[in-house]
Amino acid sequence: MRDDFLWGGATAANQYEGGYLEGGKGLSIADVERGARHGVKRQIDDEIVEGALYPSHEATDFYHHYKEDIALFAEMGFKCFRMSIAWTRIFPRGDEEEPNEEGLKFYDSVFDELHKYGIEPVVTLSHYETPLTLVKEYGSWRNRKLVDFFERYAKVCFKRYKGKVKYWMTFNEINATMRIERPWHQAGLIFAEGEDANQTVVQASHHMFVASAKAVLAGHEIDPENKIGCMLLVPETYAATCAPEDQVAMREKMLSLYYYGDVHVRGYYSNTCTAMWKRLNAHGPDMEEGDEDIIKASKVDYIGFSYYFSSIEGGNAEQIEGNVISGGRNPYLKITDWGWQIDSVGLRTTLNKLYDRYQVPLFIVENGMGAKDIVEEDGSIHDPYRIKYLQDHIAQIQLAITDGAEMMGYCPWSAIDLISTHEGMVKRYGFIYVDREEFDLKTLDRYRKDSFYWYKKVIASNGADLSD
Repeated sequence: MRDDFLWGGATAANQYEGGYLEGGKGLSIADVERGARHGVKRQIDDEIVEGALYPSHEATDFYHHYKEDIALFAEMGFKCFRMSIAWTRIFPRGDEEEPNEEGLKFYDSVFDELHKYGIEPVVTLSHYETPLTLVKEYGSWRNRKLVDFFERYAKVCFKRYKGKVKYWMTFNEINATMRIERPWHQAGLIFAEGEDANQTVVQASHHMFVASAKAVLAGHEIDPENKIGCMLLVPETYAATCAPEDQVAMREKMLSLYYYGDVHVRGYYSNTCTAMWKRLNAHGPDMEEGDEDIIKASKVDYIGFSYYFSSIEGGNAEQIEGNVISGGRNPYLKITDWGWQIDSVGLRTTLNKLYDRYQVPLFIVENGMGAKDIVEEDGSIHDPYRIKYLQDHIAQIQLAITDGAEMMGYCPWSAIDLISTHEGMVKRYGFIYVDREEFDLKTLDRYRKDSFYWYKKVIASNGADLSD
């Protein structure tokens, strides 16, 4: 790894921060989303329902434990920490003229604490938590007004945290917007009866592209040192068989990734994008004058992305779930307890595909394995499965670098236990165990897992020592 490689870990405010109404924070779409737990379908409310379970409300309480947690990250040797700002902590409704000073001060404290240990913040502006007011009163990203609201929010953050944050991303896993059956999670969209959902997604995505572009332009103007990236969900996909039809199916599965990547990195709607419109039986988005120029002038500095698994497409493959995007079961791969396929080699192929196509630095900002961790009587947590998963994936990153891919850093999901969007506290990802259960906050005490000590050694050796 290069000397300035950014080793760290990843989190998101709505899954980790807690304090959901403290410090003047408003409600986001995450705050009214009941957990999809133990086979119960996720339910979305338009307000807080008394007695319902909303795991994000307390999460694992970074809001009150940030100093303790950052000290643990420093002990592991983190060079960076990927986190998100809760939009509604800065603008509680999303449409205010002036920001919430108490929310701004909270992140001042967090960034100051990180810098005390020499840890660079890597900050996502919107990680699945659009302000609820913007959904209920404006129709969310259908509405062009959200471009202005997001630009205002981004400018406030760039100005306030100039010199404290230089690595930014705009929208987390923005291509999840095109997962028509789950648009709420990303863009706060619920489709009305008779609405053309595909066309709405194309239009909402355009508004998000313009909002992101304006944020990139503002961020570079406010501080030329800023590095601002997009963030994509990568569904590495193989053809199920050698049948030519399966090759076509594989390409079509990847179109949504390249749709968003092309606009962010190339700066225009490519032939891939127009092909996607046809596939969706939609037309291109309605644009305002100047939109194309703004998008062209605001190409991102790097690609941040999540990678957890791969799948196959075509044939008659059994369909299994994954991170937002489902796919076919690959008989050559092992799976996790939740059916996610483990494919470290797929990360190497992903890195090569992305770098070959875009020729910009790559930053893995999510990669990890969810599991049911057990606390032993002596307080230890043995997670060799997680160490094995990360060992194999880091080894493939190193091979991709020898292939020629340019890598900025690696932030596994997650730095510490937090609320899984799929299985709450049952499914844990972190290097640090948090003592809380699904229906019981318990002590919220923190404990180091075996993977904590292993990752500390990896970072100290700059990836040279991956041994157990």
